[in-house]
Amino acid sequence: MSRTGVLVLGPAGAGKSTFCNGIISHMQQIGRRAHLVNLDPAADPQQYEFTIDIKDLISLQDVMEEMELGPNGGLLYCFEFLLNNLDWLDEEIGDYNDEYLIFDCPGQIELYTHFPVLPTIVKHLQQSLNFNLCACYLLESQFIIDSSKFFSGTLSAMSAMILLELPHINILSKVDLIKSEYSKKQLKKFLNPDPLMLAKKEDEFNPKFSKLTNAIANLVDDFGMVQFLPLDCSKEGNNIETILSYIDDVTQWSEAQEPKEPKDEIEFNEDD
Repeated sequence: MSRTGVLVLGPAGAGKSTFCNGIISHMQQIGRRAHLVNLDPAADPQQYEFTIDIKDLISLQDVMEEMELGPNGGLLYCFEFLLNNLDWLDEEIGDYNDEYLIFDCPGQIELYTHFPVLPTIVKHLQQSLNFNLCACYLLESQFIIDSSKFFSGTLSAMSAMILLELPHINILSKVDLIKSEYSKKQLKKFLNPDPLMLAKKEDEFNPKFSKLTNAIANLVDDFGMVQFLPLDCSKEGNNIETILSYIDDVTQWSEAQEPKEPKDEIEFNEDD
């Protein structure tokens, strides 16, 4: 049986850990099992403990102290060490077959937009451990307040999509924090963005960069790949279930499940 894994990506502060814990909480409520795999050598568990923790192999704090490296250099060292010890990851994953593994990734997006670190791990999980994978890229909803920031976030999401070559779900997180400022209609134009329309708001951009802005808008429009699902973590608007249904679809989770035993045949009366 193939395994199912979800890589949760996005810049620091986008709400990745909250999202991971939200998925596991929802799965427990509906009787499904999932496990957290921490790939951030500087992270500590929040609501749920890590089933697999990279810090059991290597810690960013130890690397910074012993190697006299900064946070970014230390993080790259940690992942290079992991790539040289993928057998440790194989042993930790073990026999998790029909359960979800949620991979909580670091907030340094260069690991999956510039460096071939996560792509190498992705290929190993697919080819050696028979994983069906998808990526969930979180972008904080505050990015839509400034169109230039939104373009930047959209480009980083598109870069991750191209580099990882995985089924990809983009999520606009913390939507509950901007409900008072944006109506559903206003928010909708960012969930399925028209880059050319957004770029026409010349008053929001420095005129010196108008050509660059239009060039970026045309690039995003040409690819036509980036759409977002809203993530509302408030009690009134919690939509983890909807996002999980998308993840199930792209990972083909239901198709990988063992067929259930048929119910007992209905007994018919002799007169029937």
